[in-house]
This record gives sequence, structure tokens and C-alpha cells, in this order.
Amino acid sequence: MGEFDLIARYFARPAKRSPLGTGDDCALLAPAPGMQLAVSTDMLVEGRHFLSTVDPARLGHKALAVNLSDLAACGAKPLAFTLALSLPAVDEGWLEGFSRGLFALADAHDCELVGGDTTRGPLNICITVFGEVPAGSALLRSGARAGDDLWVSGTLGDARLALEVFRGTLELPSELFALARARMEMPDPRVALGQALRGIASAAADVSDGLLGDLSHILRASGVGAVVDADAAAGCIAACAHPAFDRGVLGDELQRLYALSGGDDYELVFTAPVTAREAVAQAGRASATAVTRIGRIEADAGVRIVDAARVPVEQRFTSFDHFV
Repeated sequence: MGEFDLIARYFARPAKRSPLGTGDDCALLAPAPGMQLAVSTDMLVEGRHFLSTVDPARLGHKALAVNLSDLAACGAKPLAFTLALSLPAVDEGWLEGFSRGLFALADAHDCELVGGDTTRGPLNICITVFGEVPAGSALLRSGARAGDDLWVSGTLGDARLALEVFRGTLELPSELFALARARMEMPDPRVALGQALRGIASAAADVSDGLLGDLSHILRASGVGAVVDADAAAGCIAACAHPAFDRGVLGDELQRLYALSGGDDYELVFTAPVTAREAVAQAGRASATAVTRIGRIEADAGVRIVDAARVPVEQRFTSFDHFV
């Protein structure tokens, strides 16, 4: 099967938002009046970002989800995306599963494929996603202010649990591993929450490389620091609340480590004024997304990590680094 046959069979769809469709050298997008384009690119490389054994449908889902998560952190509505795909060989079964998972998530967010490229080489997936947000309303990293609450959406640390099972450093019951693995391989981008937080959150970022690492982007851009309640964050590990979870498997240190540094969560970390607590809660309800307050923003630079009793936590936390 040649390149253009491959595209026609697995990825060609009628375009609604691109006046030229997908047959020209470029796709043309026309945002609505008064809207700004939000654009983000992410690359997934086999062996670095996903295991070779991952189900292709789940990989298709995740490849788009990590990009939609960036739009969520900006408060943008998804419009369209492009796909650049490097394949070691044409595997029709793999392509069928990958495209099915990809388009299932794309359809759920009304985000259409408008172009891209394919080539032969190591398995590598690169997606560029386009969204729109009302001019001046985008959530940025630079708006956090001293006194703001610090929040996180959804669950943290479950993807890291699954990774440690794959690494052989942790054992979980099969039911629990399946749930953690689903969080690792099929993250749920918080697109609806991001849009609901426009005009409420003062700053936001998506949690891809670990909560503390991604929070640091907000702190640097805003010129502030933060106090983080490690136990409140650790309470966001969904697996720990599951009836099948053995509380002897993870001590406090590992729970804190996985929640604060686990990565691959694709949740939102965001700040908001104290007076907006009910508005944040309503945004969570409106988007069917749990939101948890895990700290506060302070004027002094740096991150200070405390436990539930406000005692400083003496533990080293790191975040994912693509070159380490």
C-alpha cells in the first residue's frame, strides 16, 4: 500500500472547517469573528512516550488527547488538527485500530483532521492541534497572584502506578492495574473544564510532566511561589480509594511522589482568587470534573511542600525530562 492509498483508506474525511478540504498544500482555517487561534504541537515517540505493546486504538486516543489537553489549559475550543506519522511498515490492523481511537476522540470534541504527512521510519506521531478562544480570554501561565488558591483537576498519580507495574517495581491486583493503565493510555483531556474556567482562573497549565514541574511553569511566568499540600495532592490518586487497593503497597512517600511527580496525568493545574472558590466548584460541576484545592500562591519564589498538618515535607521530587 502506498502513502496516498494509506491516507485515503485510514485518514481521509470530508473537511468542514477548511475551505480547501485536505487536498491542497495547506489547510485554511477561518476562526469566528472576535476569536483567536490557539495552536499546539506534541510528538509521541515509541519507547520514550509509549510502550510498543500499547493497543493501537488507545495510542490513537492518547496522541490526540495530549494535544487537546494543551487547548484545555488555554481555555480553547478544539477546531482541527494535522497528523504527521512515521511508520516502520504498513500494518493495516495497526492502522485500523490507531485511526479508530484517534477519530473517536476527535469526534467527541468536534475536532477534524485537516492535513498532515506520512513517511517510513521509526514509529513517531506528531500532531498539531488548532483551537479558538475569545480574544483576550485565553488562560495563560502568567496570571497567578499572591493569595490565589492552587487547584488541580481530576486524578493524579495513577498513570505512574501503571508505569511502575510495567517496570516491575510494583504489584497491583489485575482490576486495579487495568484502571491505572487506562489512565496512562487513555487520558481524558479537560477541554470542558478549561472553557468553564475562562474568566475565573488566573493562570493554568496542563499536567503532562508531573504536577510540580508543570506548576513551576506558572510560578516562573507569574513571578510568584507556592505552598503545596502534598497530602491533598496524594489524595487525588484514584487507585488509593479503590476497595481493591492494599494500603500496605504504597507508603506516604510514594503516594506523594506519584501524585506530585508522576507525569502523564493530563489534568489541569490552575490558580484562582479565594473569592472564586464557588465559581471554581461550579465550573467543575458543569464540566463533570472533580477539582481539588491543594495549596496557595505566595509572593516569595519557589515551592514549599507541606503535609496535612502544615509541616514541611523533606522529600525530593523530580519531574519528567525528555532528555534525561
